[in-house]
Amino acid sequence: MSSIQEHWRGHYAGVPATLASLQGIESVLSVFNTNIDAVRTITPEVFQALVEQAGDPGIGGDDGRREIASPADLVRGFVACFRGGIAQEWLVTGEETYRWLDAHVGYDRLQMGGQGGIIANVMATCGIRSVLVHAASLPAQQGALFVDRPNLLSATGDGRLAPAHRIDRAADVPLVHWILEFRRGDTIRIGSEEITCPKSNRFIATWDPLNFTLSIDSNFVEAVDAHESPLEYCMLSGYQMLSEQLAGGGTSLERIAASKRIVDRWREKSPGLVVHFEFASTQDAVVRRQLFAEMGGWADSMGLNEQELIDVLEVAGEADLAAACRRSPSSVDLFEGLRWVFEHAGVSRIQLHFFGLYLTLQKKGHRHDPVQTRNGMTLAATIAASKAGTGSIDTTENLLWAHGHPIGEAAGRELTALAEHLARSDGESRLAETGIHEGERFDVVAVPTIIVDDPVTLVGMGDTISSLSLVGAR
Repeated sequence: MSSIQEHWRGHYAGVPATLASLQGIESVLSVFNTNIDAVRTITPEVFQALVEQAGDPGIGGDDGRREIASPADLVRGFVACFRGGIAQEWLVTGEETYRWLDAHVGYDRLQMGGQGGIIANVMATCGIRSVLVHAASLPAQQGALFVDRPNLLSATGDGRLAPAHRIDRAADVPLVHWILEFRRGDTIRIGSEEITCPKSNRFIATWDPLNFTLSIDSNFVEAVDAHESPLEYCMLSGYQMLSEQLAGGGTSLERIAASKRIVDRWREKSPGLVVHFEFASTQDAVVRRQLFAEMGGWADSMGLNEQELIDVLEVAGEADLAAACRRSPSSVDLFEGLRWVFEHAGVSRIQLHFFGLYLTLQKKGHRHDPVQTRNGMTLAATIAASKAGTGSIDTTENLLWAHGHPIGEAAGRELTALAEHLARSDGESRLAETGIHEGERFDVVAVPTIIVDDPVTLVGMGDTISSLSLVGAR
């Protein structure tokens, strides 16, 4: 075992105690996006049956549309992804087409979708006393995907908080994201053409009219207003689904502003409320620019991954920094990009998660000192690795599955490279050994992660990391 791995074995030793401390957190809000992920493996036989039911879309002339307005469009999108071994998400644009998908595509399994829902399940399983989760739609099919715990609450149709797992707002239309997985080496036939898939991947067909307009359930807002316990953390997500001009009228900026007014009301109720904004992959560049401007200086904390960092730098006009991060997504280049965003966003804390390393920058005098921040990040790294290794952390028994596993060797190298970079500018850095570098204007906390060689799942990893890093630093 290397000396760095030995140091980090010690830093990770306190993870069980950090996890236990979460039971002292009174309440966490997880808002606003929750949906149903319907996962289906599309074999050549299943594909052939879909073509027979949907009709041949005429694959030879792809018209460039990235929407599903008819069953044939589903086949068209799937073939485009299958042919290139790429992942894309197309929107289902009409309820009639949604009904066809519901009747003919089906699923192999259902899983929680949306950052809000995923974070809520994690928080509740970790033992936080009250987790209040927003769901724009909450029929029984959605409710069943929440963990069956009395501390995980959402709003009933009459504005009461109740265990989310048992709520059935039967009149709500399910919001379903079909995740159609395909395998490398499979061959399908469309018309007279045979196509062999070069890489396993997935095509996502999304029916989600409420989350795509950031629809907020007034019953939930009123129930939170009446909640007696103080609100400690608010995890914000779901804005990445917006487009500048919304279907049915209105704009993204109007919806962002409306959501901020609600959160500000909760801040008045609980002055110590910490608001964390998770950037997520926002395709509309105008919305991305709006979010950087609107959440900066208003949210207390931001979270993003390396691609989202590049996207933000691009819309902010920092093309050179974005290009450097894209060419070489190393800890050093990503740190420089993250530093620019941190200094211009006006938040007191920002966290980047990428393969092998988590990186947090926080202002001097932040409510969590660097050691507390490191504790939250090692907790997040452990539970994220447990999720990857077991496939689910909906049970308490799985949470610490990865505890005691060593950090990855590549993670140690990235940490060492960043430490050397900081030493060149500040003269000295013990980041590699301690994970902490105290600068003149802000502190840097970096944690090398546990790598699971054959992960069962990677869904929801970023959401797990961001939320637990924050609440674990107390």
